[in-house]
Parts: sequence; C-alpha cells; structure tokens
Amino acid sequence: MANFARTDRVGQQMQREIADLVRLEVNDPRVRLVTITGVEVAGDYSHAKIFFTRLDGKHEEAQEGLDRASGFLRSRLARSIKLRIMPQLHFVFDSSVERGSYLSQLIEKAVASDFHLDEEK
Repeated sequence: MANFARTDRVGQQMQREIADLVRLEVNDPRVRLVTITGVEVAGDYSHAKIFFTRLDGKHEEAQEGLDRASGFLRSRLARSIKLRIMPQLHFVFDSSVERGSYLSQLIEKAVASDFHLDEEK
C-alpha cells in the first residue's frame, strides 16, 4: 500500500516540476498554452504518463512539441527529483477538460432556452 502512496507523491512532484519547466524553460511555441493536468507513474518507475490539455484545440501540435521536449524534460527532472530510475515520459492528451467545457456550454444553452420558454408563457 505504501508503494502506491509513494508513486502518487512522485507523480504530484513531477506534475509541478514539468508544469514549471514547460512554462519557463521550453522555448517551443507549440507548448505555450499547455496545462499539465496529471501524472501517473508506473509502480516500477519505468514509465510516466503525463496528461495535458490545451483549450485552443491544437492538441496535436502541442503533443509534437511535448514529445520533442521529453528528453530535455526528463534530464531536468532527474536533477530536481532524486529517483534511482527516472521514468520515460509519455505525453497523453487529456480531453476531460475540453469535454467538461462542452458539457457546460450545453447546460447553459438548455437553461437559456428554458428561461426563454418560461418568459413566453
């Protein structure tokens, strides 16, 4: 059980570090509007899934930029997080934020339409 807690803590630390690195040190314009939403670290620390979102819809572009910067990010993480094995970084688009925004818009439209129907009565 303690192993899961440790991988969660390592994931949270990696999320903070990667977010700062992407914001401050990666000069690729494709990753400018990227938000790191979560990190899942494998139990053996060999791999880490880094979930990201980009609200302007250009997530393929951001994916390419993050994949290209993964070696740089991994080496910088190795300096700040002391692990015997620094995981391979795999970037995955997190569509949940985009889906949530879409659902919010649908709800707002439904409420507005109900409001207009009530006014007509």
